[in-house]
Amino acid sequence: MSNFNAGQTCCSNERCVAVYAVIPTLEDTGTNFDRRKTSPNEQQSALLSWRHMGKKMEDKFGTALKKHSLIVDLLSIFFGIGTWLVVNGSFIQLPLLVEDAPEGWSLPSYLSVMVQIGNLGPLLYTVIQKFSPHKLNDGLTIHGVLLIGTTSCLLTAFFYNKTANVAGSEHSLALFILTVFTAINACTSSVLFMPYMGRFKEKYLVTYFIGEGCSGLLPSVVALVQGIGDIQECVLVNVTETGEPIYERQKSPPLFSTGTFFLILFGLMVLSYIGYILLSTLKLAKREYAQVTVSEGNKYVYDAGQPDGTTNAPKDSSVGQLVGVQYWSLLLLMGVISFFSNGMFGSIQSYSSAPYGSRAYHLAATLSVIANPVACFMAMFLHFTSLRIISVLSGLSALLTFYVFTTAVLSPFPPLHGETIGEVLIVMTWTLLVGLVSYTKLGITTIMRAQGGQSLVWVGGITQIGSAFGSVLIFFVINYTRTFQAAPSTC
Repeated sequence: MSNFNAGQTCCSNERCVAVYAVIPTLEDTGTNFDRRKTSPNEQQSALLSWRHMGKKMEDKFGTALKKHSLIVDLLSIFFGIGTWLVVNGSFIQLPLLVEDAPEGWSLPSYLSVMVQIGNLGPLLYTVIQKFSPHKLNDGLTIHGVLLIGTTSCLLTAFFYNKTANVAGSEHSLALFILTVFTAINACTSSVLFMPYMGRFKEKYLVTYFIGEGCSGLLPSVVALVQGIGDIQECVLVNVTETGEPIYERQKSPPLFSTGTFFLILFGLMVLSYIGYILLSTLKLAKREYAQVTVSEGNKYVYDAGQPDGTTNAPKDSSVGQLVGVQYWSLLLLMGVISFFSNGMFGSIQSYSSAPYGSRAYHLAATLSVIANPVACFMAMFLHFTSLRIISVLSGLSALLTFYVFTTAVLSPFPPLHGETIGEVLIVMTWTLLVGLVSYTKLGITTIMRAQGGQSLVWVGGITQIGSAFGSVLIFFVINYTRTFQAAPSTC
């Protein structure tokens, strides 16, 4: 409670003036005040003090707002959405795609191979930038890549179920070819889109990653509205002669077709394309560039305001230059993280969580998808560029990775199987694991951005290499060994 005392009168030249002021007492903790008699000079001093404090806070937050462009943030998010949107959407649609595909449930393994073929895109881009005397213009190349991704998404909506005879058997040839082109868009984004964002201030790289996280979240939301992922119910369909009930798993039909699903994704791809066009043409977006000189494609030289211009650290970054061992260790760490997170996690998640029940599986899948953009969003406020923090987060991620692999290998009877604590633990583990991995990858990317040159291209390249090796390895382990056993689906 604040303490107030009645003001006394101060008489001067036969004029009495009552003067009051609210000032903190010695015991004040920020909420208790004392009202006492003050002179006009003391009153003016107190008012000036409070005014100065308010002005200081106003300047602080006002400066932050002036340096922050909400429009550029939104455009960066839209741009990031167009990375893995269609590839993620294709895998999310698998429960419906396999119903029409002649490959059945082996279709995911075929699509995984098509996605790896899409790595020809970043490989070709890197070779041209490295060895050709005529470097590709990254801005025009992004236009071409986005156009390929947007067009292939539109065509997928109409031809996803068209088959053709290949080597004497029916295959989803149209879907395979279109998946390769959508994968070219997705895979090339790692070595093209992300480095392009290096010309902007550091904070816009964070919002770009939020958009990239949404490239997995948005198709999941659309599929949720569509009805994919609904828990199947066991319905009594018959009774045997001995009176034993016969149950069958049934689910309601989807709200709209796979074709409509891809048309919705096409609309999001158009939005991403428009976001990039505005990001590269609007003057307000160009005002958010870092002090950088771009040459030979995506090779950046940052100007930190030094008179000789020799430093390559961006002015808006607190990250210093890394020594050789630190530089290559971070790249290797990014490759290892991508090896597991991009290459393996998606393939083992069902083996890890499904034994705990359909509810656990769907919660783990849904919350882990949400964890990606949420982690990137948190990085806007809890930003870090510390190698020590990255080491700690990587260690925690390794422990969680060991746990999910243990549950997957021991499927269909993993630890705490059939217990509520096991169900809660596996959902929390997957959610926390994906969030930590996303947060760590963003931290590494931010540090590498500060190194200038083509560091972001190296980050994108090592990400794709790690992802490719992880995908190929887990493909052979799942399909040609008995390491992972699916949990039985019974009523």
